[in-house]
Amino acid sequence: MNQSMASTSSTVSPNPRRWKILGLVGVAQLMLILDVTVVAIALPHLGADLGLEREALTWVVSGYTLAFGGLLLLGGRAADLFGARRLVLVALLLFAGASLLAGLATSGPLLLGGRVVQGLAAAMLSPAALSLIVTLFDGEERNKALGIWSSLGGTGAALGVLLGGLLTAGPGWPWVFFINVPVGVVVFVALRTQLPPQPRTATRERLDVVGAVLVTAATGTLTYALIRAGDKGWLTMATAGLVAAAALLYAAFVVRQRRAASPLMDVRLLVRRPVATGTLLILVATALMIMVFFLGTFSLQDHRGHGALATGLLFLPVALATMAGATAAGRVIGSTGPRTLGVSGLLLAAAGMLIPALWDSTPALVTGIAVAAAGTGVLFVVASATALGQIEPHEAGLASGIVSTFHEFGASLGAAVVSSMAAASIAGTDEAGFSRGFATGAVVAAVAAVLALILTPGRAPRELAQQPDPA
Repeated sequence: MNQSMASTSSTVSPNPRRWKILGLVGVAQLMLILDVTVVAIALPHLGADLGLEREALTWVVSGYTLAFGGLLLLGGRAADLFGARRLVLVALLLFAGASLLAGLATSGPLLLGGRVVQGLAAAMLSPAALSLIVTLFDGEERNKALGIWSSLGGTGAALGVLLGGLLTAGPGWPWVFFINVPVGVVVFVALRTQLPPQPRTATRERLDVVGAVLVTAATGTLTYALIRAGDKGWLTMATAGLVAAAALLYAAFVVRQRRAASPLMDVRLLVRRPVATGTLLILVATALMIMVFFLGTFSLQDHRGHGALATGLLFLPVALATMAGATAAGRVIGSTGPRTLGVSGLLLAAAGMLIPALWDSTPALVTGIAVAAAGTGVLFVVASATALGQIEPHEAGLASGIVSTFHEFGASLGAAVVSSMAAASIAGTDEAGFSRGFATGAVVAAVAAVLALILTPGRAPRELAQQPDPA
């Protein structure tokens, strides 16, 4: 995706409005990140008002992240073909419109439709906005701009939990979606005047829509299998059939990428040990993060009786712990190496998830998920450094797109797994499901720690000490 961007940036003179543009696209990116955690706080209220069962509520999270991740590489390719400026402006209006639809939804299908379209718009907006940054900045300024861009991940998590609590407790859950409408429109108007005209790229390459459909369908099928298993059982023919169908779709995607004239990704990158390990770690890190938010919000509100605002405030230590873990990891990864740091982060996450699995109290829950969040914060930095630290410059855009895609897929799969493990508790029929869910997260983190010990390179290149947090 970024090959053309890299060549263009070296010939473009500095735009005097580049920092203002960075601020505007940063707000847009923050809006996309917020829409995961801000919705998590509202889920119990949303489900009660619309009469949605556990499966539907899980799709409110997974539908967004699945569309976002499944179409992210397609969005990056579209930014190269049609121009980043055009795609950013179109995506902003589409995201605002989809947010309005979600907020006005009176049924599950309407809400899910709005969320999927939000994910589509996010997949167009995020890589196009990043393309603008790479094009507008050069040298040390580009590094500073990318550092600011990367820091939006932890900031978005922190703001999302607080904003979700404020809006749900105040005007109501529809406003977690409505808030995007004025923000999107204002950013659209401002960017339309600030962004310079951008000629369409002269290229014969085409969008690999078939490839995007295959990888999204594969992950969607796997997500459905995991969600359905909570009610129908894990060891059933139906669950096995859905998992097998997902595997076949993934295989078809690989075949398509090897034969397509303009593939979405070079699948050979995934065979390289650092990239394969980094994508596995980002998948696990995001899955664990979503497990924390999904289980925590239902447990605090439905099981322990806390209101939306109190839940948002109780989640602030969790978001701050994520940022603290990422910041600390960024400072020491150059000296400790990714293997030691990755294993430590996963073991910390496992220990944190184990606390609420064993002790049933609000202090234990908040302490445990904060400890787990610090571990996942470490893991986000290790995953990015491992996947991106040893690739060639011309492969950076593609590898970044792969990491971002697995980030969103991890969110979809994490929500599906934990929703199934805690199905009975989310439905209100027993209280043991939350403990099972946290225990599952602890097991996933522990198993991933063993894999990280085996697969992760022992020493990071010196420049990885400067890697920003991609979460």
